[in-house]
Amino acid sequence: MSETPELLKCLIIGSGPAAYSAAIYAARADLKPVMIEGPLPGGQLTQTTEVDNYPGYPDGRTGPEMMDDLKRQALRFDTDIRSGWVTKVDFTGPIHKVWVDEKTEIHAHTVIIATGASAKWLGQPNEIRLRDIGGGVSACAVCDGFFYKGQNVAIVGAGDTAAEEASYLAKLCPKVYMLVRRDEFRASKAMEHRVKNMPQIEILYNTEVKDVLGEHAVEGVLVVNNKTGEERMLDVTGLFIAIGHKPATDLFKDWLDMDPQGYLLHDPDRTSTKVPGIFVSGDAADHVYRQAVTSAGTGCMAALDAERYLAAAGID
Repeated sequence: MSETPELLKCLIIGSGPAAYSAAIYAARADLKPVMIEGPLPGGQLTQTTEVDNYPGYPDGRTGPEMMDDLKRQALRFDTDIRSGWVTKVDFTGPIHKVWVDEKTEIHAHTVIIATGASAKWLGQPNEIRLRDIGGGVSACAVCDGFFYKGQNVAIVGAGDTAAEEASYLAKLCPKVYMLVRRDEFRASKAMEHRVKNMPQIEILYNTEVKDVLGEHAVEGVLVVNNKTGEERMLDVTGLFIAIGHKPATDLFKDWLDMDPQGYLLHDPDRTSTKVPGIFVSGDAADHVYRQAVTSAGTGCMAALDAERYLAAAGID
């Protein structure tokens, strides 16, 4: 005889700022939340060195340290944090079914999805190596641009996000090289005009990164013109990659509405989805801000929405 699946009031999928914020609020509301950490416990911030823009840390904090702080706070309120990876879901009924590591079935009245999104990278060996050691390669100018104030930097990308981040960097840096793979932008005309009218920004069309130089930090970027084959060395100390993000939402494609990029859609001013009892938070549903603090805020919202849903349904 098969074992009866565990029935929870609140299940949280993910373990970044949104997930931990949801857990803290859900636990304090006596929802007895269970969190499934996923393949990268702590989320993207565990791959970040310095975090200086999260409120409450006047001296800054490393990403792993901050995620450990959030985890310990969630545990203090008796959140049940479990290792594992959600591999299958079934949202057909009022009781939502989730499978962990393809074998353990869990049922829940409410599910908060906080699976995040990951930045896309070029895949250059030195780019990844320097990224991993905090050596000057970043996918977030708003997060890390301040560290390069007064220095020359390069940014890769041609869409609205790349244009916005190039504009942000141009306020801090005397020179910003914008590397555009094709001979035109993908950004809106308004954003294209903005970067073209900023004297600090030099746009290099048909240009790709060939190598990132530096042993412990970026000391230069070797680029190549993909039309002429001409190579050029850029004297920069920072490289920002702005070629897009991929939300970790493939698991939910048969159940929830998404935009063309895969970001989960939710009701206006709410975290609720088209499926009653399913709530979304963090970068899995945010292609605009993608900050730890905004993720944490939506995690709070999701927990409050889940609490109200359960109260309205008369589930104690």
